[in-house]
Amino acid sequence: MTIKVIIADDHDVIREGVKRILAETADIRVVAEASDGQELMTKVQAKPCDVVVLDLTMPGRGGLEALKVLRAEHPKIPVLVLTMHAESQYAIRVLRAGAAGYLNKAHVSAQLVDAIRKVVGGGKYLTPDTADAMAVNIGADSEQPAHKRLSDREFQVLCLIASGKTVSEIARELSLSVQTISTYRAHILEKMGLDNSAQLTHYALQHKLVD
Repeated sequence: MTIKVIIADDHDVIREGVKRILAETADIRVVAEASDGQELMTKVQAKPCDVVVLDLTMPGRGGLEALKVLRAEHPKIPVLVLTMHAESQYAIRVLRAGAAGYLNKAHVSAQLVDAIRKVVGGGKYLTPDTADAMAVNIGADSEQPAHKRLSDREFQVLCLIASGKTVSEIARELSLSVQTISTYRAHILEKMGLDNSAQLTHYALQHKLVD
């Protein structure tokens, strides 16, 4: 059986790299590509596939939102999240949202083919780092850290602020207005009991949410 794959990533070079890796296997074929969440939904409707390889950070509807819609509308299609974000940042969130696996782009060459075969076969693909992140989460005290109270979009904005990006840069990256990002920032500060972006950055570094 040929495994049919749809790739969703807003970077051409990443999609080309994934296609090049998969072209070396006889039983896996890329049938469609998408550069954002909306285009992904259109492609999934038009092209039958066995798995979606999904980036988290895309313009407009982000990867987490796209994942939730995919799970609701196409529950039989497994989703393998392929991202630059470390497992400690997003792995637990995406697995809870219904992803079948989580793979860091740093390991894509060595692990992508095995990961696709695993999730198409009905399994979960967890790297050792993802398993460690899950173990830490399970073993955590009942007192959850402040960032656990954030919504998925708020958490995404937190990580982008902590990585040094301005409100305007984040707005462009997420295809949202500056006012919307400023509102998210205000909600994040309120929920976490912090006063400014410098404190957000310190918190994110302390909790290893950014490199």
